[in-house]
Amino acid sequence: MTKTAIVVYSDPAAQSQEALGRLFNALFLAYELKEKKQSVAVLFQGTGVRWAAELVKSDHPAHALFKAVEDTIVGVCGGCADVFGATAEAEASGLALLRNKAIPGTNGIIDLSAYLDDGYRILTF
Repeated sequence: MTKTAIVVYSDPAAQSQEALGRLFNALFLAYELKEKKQSVAVLFQGTGVRWAAELVKSDHPAHALFKAVEDTIVGVCGGCADVFGATAEAEASGLALLRNKAIPGTNGIIDLSAYLDDGYRILTF
């Protein structure tokens, strides 16, 4: 079975159509792969961690799609949330803060190499 990890890096703080478009495309792909019963893991990393606070808002344009793929969302990079000042908002969203790889200067980040080791292809948006 094909396994795909989708990593969202786009920044909602940019308030651009491009950032929103990247998010939509990431969630569209998660939806399509879920429909095909493929293994999919959605992760928010870098400034993409800021999406956690936005997607839980019922009036956000991507909220319905977020809810449709919520079970594929593994979580938010904890170290990135710390660096980009989004920890409290990410925690409030209910998404998991992931800190499974210790690196200097952070409290831990998502270990993307573990997904590669487990046979996932990684796509970034």
